[in-house]
Amino acid sequence: MFILIIFVSRITLPRPFTMRSYLTSHTTPIEFLNFFEHQIILAISLILLSPLALSAQDSTTTRLSIVAVGDMMIGTNFPSDDYLPPLDGAEIFSQIKTQLSDADVTFGNLEGVILTGDYPTTKKCQDPKNCYAFKMPDHYVAHFKDAGFDVLSIANNHINDFGERGIRNTTKLLQDAGIHFAGVTDYPQTIFQVNGLKIGFCAFSPNRGTVRINDLAVARQIVQDLESKVDIVVVSFHGGGEGLAHQHITKQTEYYLGENRGNPYQFARDMIDAGADVILGHGPHVTRAIDLYKNKFIAYSLGNFSTYARFNLQGEKGISPLLNINVDENGDFVDGKIVSIKLIGEGIPVIDSTHQALLTIQNLISTDLGDIGLVLDKEGRISLKE
Repeated sequence: MFILIIFVSRITLPRPFTMRSYLTSHTTPIEFLNFFEHQIILAISLILLSPLALSAQDSTTTRLSIVAVGDMMIGTNFPSDDYLPPLDGAEIFSQIKTQLSDADVTFGNLEGVILTGDYPTTKKCQDPKNCYAFKMPDHYVAHFKDAGFDVLSIANNHINDFGERGIRNTTKLLQDAGIHFAGVTDYPQTIFQVNGLKIGFCAFSPNRGTVRINDLAVARQIVQDLESKVDIVVVSFHGGGEGLAHQHITKQTEYYLGENRGNPYQFARDMIDAGADVILGHGPHVTRAIDLYKNKFIAYSLGNFSTYARFNLQGEKGISPLLNINVDENGDFVDGKIVSIKLIGEGIPVIDSTHQALLTIQNLISTDLGDIGLVLDKEGRISLKE
């Protein structure tokens, strides 16, 4: 840069600066040579400056960083307070708070409602101790806000655990906390702005009261509507079978306990064809592969990220990825990273230095999908294949 400044500073041509003013019958050989010296210096300066101008232009390209995690149920006061975490949940995200907040947008799936009070579940259960209905105390909304969550999916099989009361209380608390959400019939989508970009978010599941993953016509319409209004469309879905037996992408419609849980592989592609830019899946309670389609990023299942006390967290159910991805202003994938998480105790998320979630994803990509156009290195960095 210093040399360029010297070059430019020498371009002080006599006025008027025209070819004719130099090439006259009175032009001396020295003046003629000076003229061409100035022209050469000017040409070299412009050539050398042009890459810097292009680099400066590239550096101003708008990008959006997204942190995405899977299922979260950070303690339930049903059937009793015995299922609440230590310190009333205040430190449940403390060991991964830095990683959660390291993005423009942080996403997760809220697996349950937020509701204080001695309310019965609307589920049909003979023994409450064996009834998996989840409701977190009202003030736990602050734990999500303090951890950095910006947007949550509420489209899942537990949003109905306490009926309309649970849904209404949850949505009001999220609104009051400034956390965006979508996924139930009254709130199929949301739009918010980050870094000068308009973000559209919608969420789907196969469950009653949610925006249905199996109604593809409605799903496409929602995504197309968002695509016409915003810069980047993020789609979340709760779908696929549950547990280790359903960890693989089959590319077929999946059933669990007799329920049609959708075809996550095809659903992701249908939503991208409709205008989605990022697809974030959850529901199987295990980690699944990631994918790339038309330069758009797909995570088929983000596993159990923070599920406290009422979940089986053995083996693959106790690990998950924390994704940190970057997309450009068109929603195309740029790069990213997988931070491996493990659940300790009854469900506290911490960094896993052995990278088990990363290894799981690498293996699943190989067995289920093959070449997806992405490269994952041993540190979890994700890049486009050259």
